[in-house]
Amino acid sequence: MTLPESPVVLGIESSCDEMAAAVLRGGREILSSTVHGQAVVHAPYGGVVPELASRDHIRVVSEVVQTALGDAGLNVAQLDGIAVTAGPGLVGSLLVGLSFAKALAYANRLPFVGVHHLVGHLVAAEVAADLSPPYLGLVVSGGHTALYRVTGTGSPKLLGETRDDAAGEAFDKVAKMLGLPYPGGPAISELALQGDSQAVGLPRPMIKQAGLDFSYSGLKTAVSVEITRRGGLEALDLAARADLAASFEAAVAETLVARVVRAMRDEDSNRVAVVGGVAANAKLRELMHSAGDREGFRAIFPPMDLCTDNAVMIAAAGSRLLERGVRDDLTLEAFSRVPLGETPWRDARSAKAERAAP
Repeated sequence: MTLPESPVVLGIESSCDEMAAAVLRGGREILSSTVHGQAVVHAPYGGVVPELASRDHIRVVSEVVQTALGDAGLNVAQLDGIAVTAGPGLVGSLLVGLSFAKALAYANRLPFVGVHHLVGHLVAAEVAADLSPPYLGLVVSGGHTALYRVTGTGSPKLLGETRDDAAGEAFDKVAKMLGLPYPGGPAISELALQGDSQAVGLPRPMIKQAGLDFSYSGLKTAVSVEITRRGGLEALDLAARADLAASFEAAVAETLVARVVRAMRDEDSNRVAVVGGVAANAKLRELMHSAGDREGFRAIFPPMDLCTDNAVMIAAAGSRLLERGVRDDLTLEAFSRVPLGETPWRDARSAKAERAAP
């Protein structure tokens, strides 16, 4: 099936605790975007409970897709293709979106394609800022913290990644230590506004070590030790908790910025796309833009609604694949962990499509 010049593609995202659907025309024009979150479901546990996430996805997937189509003023027959997150993520959650996409595509004889979740995040910056490769990409979220070189041909090349916790995961865990609600990132940022980021001498892990890897487990432990040293959470007043939140937020942001600065020098690049949920953090945006002004590079952040998990990014990434002739069939499986630079499932199909192209 040959796609029209500006194909209309439905994207479905369900890799974790958001069920999202969006419709794009031509890979950039956003016709609709719907996101159903689960913060209330997981708040009592301080983090995402996989079983609860997938059960809620089953409950709302049809409604979310119908809402996205309705907001776009379209029906399924007017679509040119369907894109869906294949991984990485929580397998139970992924299977809900993937199974729905397969069924919808099969019933309506539409081409469909699986999208790597992290490719989606990177493409979100391209959609928002009319960005095109080459550039460096920093993916920083609850499950991922990694730097990539994006060339536009083949898979992005991994330059460095976290050796333990992702930055967003550290935000959630530290928020729980401070008695703050889930999700932790926004809660810490709000409290940090009342604190002094220089009040607590927290470490900046890996900042002086060679390479471009990250680490946040030690920083998280340092906060725990500091709370214990002060007599526990019950002994901390609001000012003390705010200082800890501000100091922790600054430490995370500074380590991310330091690694990006090194990568820009090493890779001789002048643009970096900062994507993922933590890209919404105001402190990170402030420090990254300041570093860019100082070092001579441009930092590109998607708007807030395209930082956290969404289906616009999946529809955009899927549109690019479909336009290149890449297709998937009903044998496509969800995967929980496949590094972005090691995707034989995608590379093999891309090569096959390119060989078959006239």
